[in-house]
Amino acid sequence: MNSYVVTLFIFGIVVLLTAWLPMVLKRMPLSFPICCVVIGMLLAWSPFTPLPRMNPLESRALAEHLSEFVVIVALMGAGLKIDRPLGWTRWAITWRLLGIAMPLSIFAISLLGWSVLGLGAASALLLGASLAPTDPVLAADVQVGPPQTGEEDDIRFALTSEAGLNDGLSFPFVMAAIAIASQSASDSGAGWIWHWFAVDVLWKLAAGIGMGWIVGRILGYLTFKVPKAGRIAKTGDGLAALAFTCLAYSATELVHGYGFVAVFVTALTLRSVERHSSFHGELNDFGEQLERLLMMLLLVCFGSVIAEGSLLSHVDWRIVAVAVVTLAVVRPMSGWISLIGAVQPPAEKAIVSIFGVRGLGSIYYLAYASGKASFDQIEVVWDTVFLIILISVAIHGIAVTPVMGWIDRERGVDSMRPMGRQSR
Repeated sequence: MNSYVVTLFIFGIVVLLTAWLPMVLKRMPLSFPICCVVIGMLLAWSPFTPLPRMNPLESRALAEHLSEFVVIVALMGAGLKIDRPLGWTRWAITWRLLGIAMPLSIFAISLLGWSVLGLGAASALLLGASLAPTDPVLAADVQVGPPQTGEEDDIRFALTSEAGLNDGLSFPFVMAAIAIASQSASDSGAGWIWHWFAVDVLWKLAAGIGMGWIVGRILGYLTFKVPKAGRIAKTGDGLAALAFTCLAYSATELVHGYGFVAVFVTALTLRSVERHSSFHGELNDFGEQLERLLMMLLLVCFGSVIAEGSLLSHVDWRIVAVAVVTLAVVRPMSGWISLIGAVQPPAEKAIVSIFGVRGLGSIYYLAYASGKASFDQIEVVWDTVFLIILISVAIHGIAVTPVMGWIDRERGVDSMRPMGRQSR
């Protein structure tokens, strides 16, 4: 059988489902990511599947770069969607989630990894840092609507802005895990802490924020402020969103900053240059289509790896216990603690605390760190992360439609958000 033709046929089915499934699933308690994982499993069990193998233990670089690309595309999309101007008070719920919930989650998950899974300090911290961020890719069902549609209540805003920023802000903890793992037996002191704090915390975060702002201002000027005949906005071509994403990420990485932070900041800055342009809708529509396609391809590969049994083959009660506690206790409790004193009603606080989906960003962090240092029991870390992603995709995917529908009815708003500026 011609593997190229079969691959092309399967790719056509995947693209068609990418466009069709979101509409079909709109009123069902079933999410698009769940269907992607199931499709991957079914294809893996079929006799003619030429799917690329993306087992991160065998193809670490492929897993790293594919997950990295889909995350930065999602981060640009998340930033472009947010209508709310940046501000200390207006973004108070976001700062709470970033400054309190995320560090609490990292500490609690790391403690679980050390005490229950028997991981060393570096591997336990890597587990916590990889799983603490919420995912901007798989959280689309609880994100704000397209630009200028008014679909930005506190719940959707909190989960969108949190997912946009915490992927980059967890990077210093990943770098700390790499630094610990890289220490030799003869060099077990704490001297690395100063280098880590100066470079991986201060410089890389500052460079990410600064470069994001600079690139956003430059692109904003070229898009909206130059003479009309030369404005990028005049093209009406949403493909520019991909260029903006790549430019912001690569420019920041070249100066050794955090590209994830820069991409999101670039999107926010671009919105601030001309907040009400219809071109933001064009950028959002193209970015969302690309994001859904990349997400489906990656989750299909994820499902196929799960079905083959090459990962999750060593799952025992300890890994299951850590996964359940992480999703059912750690995130809800840390989220709830961070929102104590916030103005939102208890029901909204509960939803924000619970819906912290874990996903493709965790795969990227683990693949990235695995290429920088040698971690003890890395297979256990991978099994734990994959199981948590699988459970998170299933539980959150089933619950999101009825829960968001219920809270919207409680607030007297239409729960059926459109799937795009016109017909999304």
